[in-house]
Amino acid sequence: MELLVIIGVVAALVVGFVVGRRRPAAGAVGDLAGVRAELGRLQESVARSHGELHQQLVSTNQQTALLTATAGALREVLASPKARGQWGERMADDVLRLAGLVEGVSYVKQRATRHGTVPDVTFLLPSGQVLHMDVKFPVANYVRHLEGGGAAELEAFLKDVRARVRELTGRGYVDPAGGTLDYVLLFLPNESIYAFVHQHDPGLLDEALRRKVVLCSPLTLYAVLAVVRQAADAAALERTSGEVLAVLGTFTQEWDRFCEALDKVGRAVDSMERAYGELAGTRRRALERPLARVEELRRSGAEPPERLRVVP
Repeated sequence: MELLVIIGVVAALVVGFVVGRRRPAAGAVGDLAGVRAELGRLQESVARSHGELHQQLVSTNQQTALLTATAGALREVLASPKARGQWGERMADDVLRLAGLVEGVSYVKQRATRHGTVPDVTFLLPSGQVLHMDVKFPVANYVRHLEGGGAAELEAFLKDVRARVRELTGRGYVDPAGGTLDYVLLFLPNESIYAFVHQHDPGLLDEALRRKVVLCSPLTLYAVLAVVRQAADAAALERTSGEVLAVLGTFTQEWDRFCEALDKVGRAVDSMERAYGELAGTRRRALERPLARVEELRRSGAEPPERLRVVP
């Protein structure tokens, strides 16, 4: 766009110069100097624009090379089954860490089931229950489809996904009698793959659910784990509430016994108080009357009778 503007300006100046040649010689010299000055400014502008364009092209080439290298590395990762498994495990670890789960406390890895199969992740739930998750997902044909494949590669990829769902159903990951929940998680390590599957095979989700398999992308896995953790917390709260109610029942029994014993002591204190009042009142007065009579007799006995007095 800038080059077109510059070309237009140059064309206008040339036309002006040609027209100016028809003027008197004195004016032609001035016009020629103006044209030269304008051409100098245009050359500077063109040079500056060329430098900026060169820098933009260099930056674009660098970004393209980086994107190509990244795409190549991603292609290598997706091409190797072992690397795909490690990639899925790494993505799952990131989601578990963001969800606040702790390995060895909230979940364990590579622990065998009683059927001899080994799920990638086993979530530890209250009451000894567990929830298994598998992170290995077939993406080889998905990569081939992205690299320019046609309907054959797409159909092969969707068949791989359905076969993976059927395989998980037969691995014993869903075993309520053995303490598992009634479903298993299948982790898709990329949101685009998850959206691609739902876009090209809408019925796969229903079929997977009928087979007790829940497909999870990183975002949906985070949501599922949030629900699982909330359910675990609710179960723990329910268990704690039951313990609190049991302790409260024991306290109530002990409190009734304490009140009964306290009432018994109160009745005993009241009886002792009545006995003390009787001793300090009636019994004391009853004893004081003879004592008063004895004192009265003692005083009267201290004076000699009238017939025993000596008459002077």
